[in-house]
Amino acid sequence: MKKLMQKMGAVALTLLFLSPAFADGLLMARVNQPFPEAMTLLQSAISSRGYTITRLQQVNENLARREFKSDMYRVVYFGKLDEVRQVTAAHPELIPFLPLNITIFAEGDQAILVASHPQTLQQFFPDPALKPVFERWEKDIDSIMDELREGANS
Repeated sequence: MKKLMQKMGAVALTLLFLSPAFADGLLMARVNQPFPEAMTLLQSAISSRGYTITRLQQVNENLARREFKSDMYRVVYFGKLDEVRQVTAAHPELIPFLPLNITIFAEGDQAILVASHPQTLQQFFPDPALKPVFERWEKDIDSIMDELREGANS
């Protein structure tokens, strides 16, 4: 029961990090790879789409405060520098939401990926000029997650 509560706490924590208002505004994938292999695949999938990984954040300290013991929990931040500069120059209100990120954590012998759905941003920032950007981000995040799912099955 304690492990179940810890996992539920970790999922709740993920939801708080990624989408405080819309739990249904998430993109999620389960990968049939252990965390280290999935983490390597994730970084490769992000880079192969022209993104630069800007930071790998460990969330262990916050999880440990909630008695969740795991060193296999990361937030991977990534973006395209020129695109981020252009988007935030025209829409500085997007600065808190960039760079994009995917949370990855271990669950047994599998890894779980979670990202905010870019369409959630579209709801808050309905400027038609942003729609193709949000659609491209959605397509890229979907393809990253698909690659990890497929890579784990081959």
